Amino acid sequence: MAHFWQGLRSGEWLTRPRLRGYSLILLALYIVAIAAWIGLSDGLIDRNGKPIGTDFSNVYAAGHLAWQGHAADAYDPPLQHAAEKSVFGGRDVPFFGWHYPPFFLGIAFLVAALPYAWGLALWLALSFAAYLATIRAILPRPETWLVATAFPAVFVNIGHGQNGFLTTALLGGALHQLTQRPRLAGVLIGLLAYKPQFGVLIPIALLAGGHWRSIGAAGLTVLGLVALSYLTLGSSVWQAFAASTTFTQTVVLEAGGTGWEKIQSIFSAVRMWGGSVPLAYAAQATLATALAITLAWLWRSGAAFELKAAALAAACLLATPYVLDYDLVVAGISIAYLARLGLARGFRAFEITLLAAAWTVPLLSRGIAKISGVPLGLPILLLLYVAIMRHAWQDRKLGVPSIALA
Repeated sequence: MAHFWQGLRSGEWLTRPRLRGYSLILLALYIVAIAAWIGLSDGLIDRNGKPIGTDFSNVYAAGHLAWQGHAADAYDPPLQHAAEKSVFGGRDVPFFGWHYPPFFLGIAFLVAALPYAWGLALWLALSFAAYLATIRAILPRPETWLVATAFPAVFVNIGHGQNGFLTTALLGGALHQLTQRPRLAGVLIGLLAYKPQFGVLIPIALLAGGHWRSIGAAGLTVLGLVALSYLTLGSSVWQAFAASTTFTQTVVLEAGGTGWEKIQSIFSAVRMWGGSVPLAYAAQATLATALAITLAWLWRSGAAFELKAAALAAACLLATPYVLDYDLVVAGISIAYLARLGLARGFRAFEITLLAAAWTVPLLSRGIAKISGVPLGLPILLLLYVAIMRHAWQDRKLGVPSIALA
């Protein structure tokens, strides 16, 4: 038992051959699962009656509405659902709501120019390539390609046809470019506004770190996106978006229309355990406040940039009440930065084991939540964030210099 505990503490159990072996095993399982999923489907509908790519169907349908000059209809649930059904020849597919700001209709418009299967394939291929290039840029090592590809959140994101790859590429790319190309980093942060719930704490980190050029570029990028959507789609689409937020808040978030087991926030945990909506919001606000305070301290400190970047990525996931298991692709940023720091300076106690847990959790989170009511992504992300802060505090006490590693 003592040897087992020591192995967890040191991380010596995770050798390079094991890391490679585990990754290859998971990749093989993914390929078999995806092949079976597609092979057993009826055209574009799987055996559960859901579209291949599930959530991508709302993107594609919204794009079709934009092509028809009815972009605002995407924010009306009955009209959006009708558009989704029409994509699949009138078949009664489940409803997948469109909740994005109007400027994201640009992506929907582009993918809807192709047949559904080709649009889905192009969307996943391009966004996955951007994700993979970003993680490789953060951690430029040969094994990064394999480990980042086998990351279980990748499989979850592909299964949903979701945008976790894009979110990770934008946030990770912004952090990677922040010190050398601050304006480019700001543009990437501005583009991240397509998922505004993940950007709540980014301004706090940038302000605390004095990254004024990035802040300015991000602000201008958001203004440009809004202006472009006004010019191309008109004001009605923004009015429809504003009106739809009530449905998103009350049905999708507060009532758990998405499914509590999929959401990995403290808000969802409180609601899953029977807590009231006010109590859930109070818990989420308390956590977000604690994250904001500690994040501001960290980004004002002389801590290594790797710790700052890892903390911000984890905090972006923890701060929002609406974070799903496919969004855990973003945790790959934290894993990559902490691995980079650990490989250069040495890992602290339990860090390797914790990184392995964070890497594995997207594969287990939904199943465990269904059985136990515990969204496993939440405690793992909290442990990861606390470990980052503890690392920074120990470095401060020991006077470890802050040097961003190449």
